[in-house]
Amino acid sequence: MISFIDEHREVYGVEPICRVLPIAPSTYSLHAARRADPDKQPVRARSDAVLMIEIERVFEANFRVYGVRKSLPRT
Repeated sequence: MISFIDEHREVYGVEPICRVLPIAPSTYSLHAARRADPDKQPVRARSDAVLMIEIERVFEANFRVYGVRKSLPRT
């Protein structure tokens, strides 16, 4: 919804779009502020971003595979 509002705000304005969509203008403003300034992101989002770097590093170091190799059942 946020990207839709971004795409159409110049033509229709934020508040009229928000009246039609189930979103408050203040919610849209909050998300826009968070995108503009990463320091306004919630603590969880910031920690997830830091962890994602480590997850990608481990994934690359593990030959781009996830988990343990599954053995075939013996018959």
